[in-house]
Amino acid sequence: MPRPARTEGGVSASADAHLSTATVRVWDLLVRIFHWSLVTSFAVAWLSRHGSEPLHDGAGYLAGGLVLVRVLWGTLGTPYARFSQFVRGPRAVLRYLRAILGGREARHIGHNPAGGAMVLALMAGMAATALTGWMMTTAAYFGVEWVQSLHSVIAHGLLLLVFIHVAGVALACLRHRENLVAAMITGRKREPEAEDVA
Repeated sequence: MPRPARTEGGVSASADAHLSTATVRVWDLLVRIFHWSLVTSFAVAWLSRHGSEPLHDGAGYLAGGLVLVRVLWGTLGTPYARFSQFVRGPRAVLRYLRAILGGREARHIGHNPAGGAMVLALMAGMAATALTGWMMTTAAYFGVEWVQSLHSVIAHGLLLLVFIHVAGVALACLRHRENLVAAMITGRKREPEAEDVA
């Protein structure tokens, strides 16, 4: 099959017709349920932060539990769910970010190096937010100002990471002519081509 023509910004618009329509299974059901459940629990926790305390706390505890499950699944799960498949060191992440700036980043079937780093950052931020939220309910830390401030700072930082994550997904969708939101619903992505990283 002929390779799509490439431009400085990636695959040219005229090459769309040459992209394969065959797909491969990438994201298993647990990964997809985790992703959308975490999105929902964070949204509920954020929107209820000045309202219903039981709803806010429940959403936060759910998010913390989801992160624990995902850590376990990142060790024992299916190939594309495992951290060993997509977590890369800082140098690899920086190389990938430079490639993005140059419009020459490779398409990855699983998470790309920047996406892998974002997964870790989002999970760490969610865990830290849930932990500090729980601390605020204990006798030792109830009403302690620095714990409340730390919880707020981490939650706002997490919201910033969410915006960066969404922007990164949108960029990858445009550059690689691929609907990553649909992929996280169906679990399927366009099959790898010669230059893609499986």
